[in-house]
Amino acid sequence: MSDATFTFRVDDGLKDAFSAAAKARDRSGAQLLRDFMRDFVRQQQEAAEHDAWFRHQVEIGRASADAGNLIPASEVEAKFEARREATRRRLKGES
Repeated sequence: MSDATFTFRVDDGLKDAFSAAAKARDRSGAQLLRDFMRDFVRQQQEAAEHDAWFRHQVEIGRASADAGNLIPASEVEAKFEARREATRRRLKGES
């Protein structure tokens, strides 16, 4: 892997504070910036992967609905009302 130089402008006060904070952690500013860059790239990749996964899940759901694999709302409501009632009984100490 070849190294490249990354040059940018920053306020003197921010540079000094960053350098002092890095030194307090026994790191150089360059080391921390590389770490931050790696973390940012990783986070962006994870976000893109999650977005792709989520979009795929939505498409699966849409295809299933288009194929008629639907549950009536009344059935879903009845199921979860029974669950809520069971939870209420448990919270009241009933069996």
